[in-house]
Amino acid sequence: MESSDVLILGGGLAGLTAAIHLSSLGFQVTVIEKNEYPKHKVCGEYISNEVLPYLNWLKLDLEELNPTTITTLQFSIKSGKTITTTLPLGGFGISRYTLDNFLFQKAVKNGCHVVMETVENVVFNDDSFVTITSNGVEMKSKFVLGAFGKRSTIDQKMKRKFIKQKSPWLAVKGHYKGNFPDDVVGLHNFKGGYCGVSKVENDVVNICYLADYDTFKNYKNVEEYQVSVIEKNPNLKSIFESMSLIFEKPITISQISFAEKQTVDNHILMIGDTAGLIHPLCGNGMAMAIHSAKIASELVSKYLRKEIPSRQVLEERYIREWDYNFKQRLKFGRWLSSLLQNPKLSEVALRILTVFPFLLPIIINKTHGKPIILES
Repeated sequence: MESSDVLILGGGLAGLTAAIHLSSLGFQVTVIEKNEYPKHKVCGEYISNEVLPYLNWLKLDLEELNPTTITTLQFSIKSGKTITTTLPLGGFGISRYTLDNFLFQKAVKNGCHVVMETVENVVFNDDSFVTITSNGVEMKSKFVLGAFGKRSTIDQKMKRKFIKQKSPWLAVKGHYKGNFPDDVVGLHNFKGGYCGVSKVENDVVNICYLADYDTFKNYKNVEEYQVSVIEKNPNLKSIFESMSLIFEKPITISQISFAEKQTVDNHILMIGDTAGLIHPLCGNGMAMAIHSAKIASELVSKYLRKEIPSRQVLEERYIREWDYNFKQRLKFGRWLSSLLQNPKLSEVALRILTVFPFLLPIIINKTHGKPIILES
């Protein structure tokens, strides 16, 4: 039976960040990931600069990936009325295709064992885990981190509470070529959803939108929905008409849940979207995934070094720290989404923001954190 100090279920942004962190401290880390690299993922692909101190500490120089520097938010409601503001911290654009592959290579270089497989079961017994893959391989570990994304078959096997609730959201993403400012992230509302637009590396424009399934199902395909609903916002109409799709076709994911999730389940510490998913309109999911990996990695390393007395104390501390950093952001994101989906309220809100533009950065700060402070 293979064994390691920490086994990570999922090799996305959170999982690979945790793998790099823990392996850099000398721990044996195994990552199980079902997909090969590189791979496109449905994602807004904007990262807040709040994570830069931590990425620098991990010796991850993303500048070699040529990310775009983003300083400005352009926001519009479905009528097309628009307001523009400077982002308090700013951020950068980088595709998951490029970033995840970069992190994967760094993890392997750090000595992480990456297994391309799917997980069949995870059993906790006698203060350790046994993880069984679909081909019958058993792996023993002291810790398991759950980083398997927004929605997974592992959620179903673990019978997590949120998985039983139907979700009305689906997301669509495509990479495009066309004219769009390097330094702007656009957030544009439309009936039943909202759309993010920003540049990533190589002059590519990422367009990713969240749509209400009840609205979407009235149309035959993505293209018809796009023309009939999304492009009713004049800003989005102008953007799509000036763009050409690079992908063969847009990629989609359905049943996206913004319900509360358990941060610790069956003694597995959940990180990234597996622990909680913020509405994409807040533009901060990638930064939260990276930050949650840091929190979990620091606590796990302290436990393995016997600086934390018990697993129970560790789990309680992780829940407390996760809630402190993210719970209010998620709650505010849900409230903001509800407001924007109400045409009358969103119109009033934009009118207020036009008169008092200083309020918009305050709203942005509600869904973003401060630059991550590293322990000495």
